[in-house]
Amino acid sequence: MNFKKDLIENILPFWLDNAIDNEEGGIFTCLDREGNVYGEEKSGWFQGRALWTFSKAYNLIDKNPKYLDAAKRIYDFLIRTSAPDGRMAFLMTRNGRVIQQRRYFGAEKFAVMGCAEYYKASGDKTALLNARKYFNLVCDLHTGKYPTTPKYNPETRKTYGLSEVMSMLWTAQVMRAIDTEYSERYAGICKACVDSFLTSGLLTDKALLESVSVEGEFRDTPDGRIVNPGHSLEMAWFMMMEGALTDNREAIEIAKKIIDITLPLGLDKKHGGIIAFTDADGKPPMQLEWDMKLWWPQCETLIAMRLAYIMFGDEKYKKIYEELLKYVEKHFVDKEHGEWYGYLHYDNTVANTLKGNVFKGPFHIPRFYMIMTVLDECGDITKYM
Repeated sequence: MNFKKDLIENILPFWLDNAIDNEEGGIFTCLDREGNVYGEEKSGWFQGRALWTFSKAYNLIDKNPKYLDAAKRIYDFLIRTSAPDGRMAFLMTRNGRVIQQRRYFGAEKFAVMGCAEYYKASGDKTALLNARKYFNLVCDLHTGKYPTTPKYNPETRKTYGLSEVMSMLWTAQVMRAIDTEYSERYAGICKACVDSFLTSGLLTDKALLESVSVEGEFRDTPDGRIVNPGHSLEMAWFMMMEGALTDNREAIEIAKKIIDITLPLGLDKKHGGIIAFTDADGKPPMQLEWDMKLWWPQCETLIAMRLAYIMFGDEKYKKIYEELLKYVEKHFVDKEHGEWYGYLHYDNTVANTLKGNVFKGPFHIPRFYMIMTVLDECGDITKYM
C-alpha cells in the first residue's frame, strides 16, 4: 500500500465528500457502501473522533483546507451539543438533541483529543480551553468524583476494565504532546495509567483480559474470561508508544508479552485475519459475533506488528504484518467504492456492505494510515505525536 496516497485520495475523501453535514454541522457516520447517508442520527463519540482525525491529518499529513473546514464544522457542532457540564450524548438527532445517554464517557475522551488537535491545527485558543475542560471532566469521571451509574451492582461485582485505563492513557498522551503548559500533569497521568495497568491483574501468563475484580483477581465467569484481541494489541502499541516517548523499557517489554500471548488467541490461521473475541480458557465465548472479522482489530494489529518489528527486530512480526496487510487488501478494502468494509464473516465473506454506523467512522482506519505514513517516512513512532 501507498499509505499516504491512499489516505489522501481514498480514505479521507470518502468521508469529506459524503459525511459532513453542511447544514446542521457535525458528521454523519451511517453511510452505505457508496457513501449515501442511510440514517441521520449522529454518533456522539464520533464527533470527537472525526474532529481529531481531520485535525490530525491537517497537522501531520497535508495542510489541505478541506480538512480544517471539516474540523471546524464538527468542532462547532460538538461544542454546541455538549451539556453545560461537558457530558455528551452517545446518540443524538441530526440537530444535536439527545436520543441516548450512556454511562460510559468515551465521547468525552474523544472530545478532549479532538479539541486539542483542532487547537493545534487552527490556533484557536478556545479549543484548547475546551480540551482542558473536557479533560478535567474525564478525570473526575475516571476517578469517580463525578459519579456515574455502575455497570454492575457494586454490592455483588466491582470490576476494573482494560478499556478504561488504555483510553485514559491515550487521552493523556495526546494532551501531553499538545498542551505543553501542563505537560508535567499529563505525564504524571500517563505514568499512573501504566503503573495501574501493570499492577491491575489484567495481564496474565496466557491472556490480556478485558476485566478483573477491583482487587486484581481473575473472575472465572464468561465475561471475566473475555479476551478482545483487537483491544489487547491496541494496548500493546500504546505501551510501545509510551515506552518510546519516555524511555521506559519495561513498558516496551510488557508490550512484547501482550503481543506474544495475544496472537495465538486472535489470529485465524485457517482463513486469516483477527477475530473479534475469544475466551481465555478456550470455553465458548458469549459474544455471538466472536469469530467475525471487524475492521478495527486488523488496524490495531498491523500497527502493533510493525512497531514490534522496529523495536525487537524479530522477523515473525514482519511476516505477520505482511500477511495481514495482504489479507486486509484482499478482503476489507473496497476497490470499487472506496474505504473499507467493516464486518466480515469468519470465512471472510462480507457480512454487511455498510461503510459506517454509530461505531464505525473515520477513526481507526485513517489513524492506521497516518501512523504507517510516519513509519514509512522516518521509522520513528514518536514523530507521530
